[in-house]
Amino acid sequence: MSHPDDRKDFAAHQVAQSRALGADRDVFNGSTDYMLSIDKYDYSYLWNWMGVPIIQMPADVMATQEVIWETKPDVIIETGVARGGSVLFMASLLELMGHGQVIGVDIDIRAHNRDSIESHPMSRRVTLIEGGSVDDGVLAAVRAEIPEGARVMVVLDSDHSRDHVLAECRAYGAMVTPGCYMVVADTMIGHVEEKEAPLNRSKKWFVGNEPLSALRDYMGECDLFEIDGALNGKLILSSSPGGYVRRK
Repeated sequence: MSHPDDRKDFAAHQVAQSRALGADRDVFNGSTDYMLSIDKYDYSYLWNWMGVPIIQMPADVMATQEVIWETKPDVIIETGVARGGSVLFMASLLELMGHGQVIGVDIDIRAHNRDSIESHPMSRRVTLIEGGSVDDGVLAAVRAEIPEGARVMVVLDSDHSRDHVLAECRAYGAMVTPGCYMVVADTMIGHVEEKEAPLNRSKKWFVGNEPLSALRDYMGECDLFEIDGALNGKLILSSSPGGYVRRK
């Protein structure tokens, strides 16, 4: 028995439902409350990618995978290396596609984390740069690693204060090539009041001093990016709802 090819219809249904989900504020608010309730167990810290802690919510891992597979970047820049799982995750996707490099930038790449990355099978697709992400020397080093004509994606996941993220958007936004994405991580903090903010962090951020405010300010001062409504719409149980923007 033959069946009609429904791939286009299925994809259209996914987009429609994602947008509808994004418009459901009750579901989003419930998702935020639930994330705050599981944060006491360090939920986002419980996951590994190929043996290395990734410190991401599963929904964000899937969303980032979708973006990388769709846009096929040659270079992915991530600010904020932490324990290394995220740069290795993206490197493994580039390895699967047969091309590309991840540039990981962090102000403090600790020796044991560097070892986890550099001893990993995916390390050949990772370049580490240590220093402040918006320092002139670091930005010059990053630009030097980008081949001419490369498709470039950026993930901003370092210091989450509003001023720092805005400075990163201004510094790295122009590096993103048309059709590729800039991901501003941890925008969920922009929906959390000070009294609700997670306490088990080295720093405390809440509404007004966080990445979502920075992204909104950045998009208000330039016209380089547009929000992906379908992708962001399905980002519940996510650290970065509204944080996936595409270069026009």
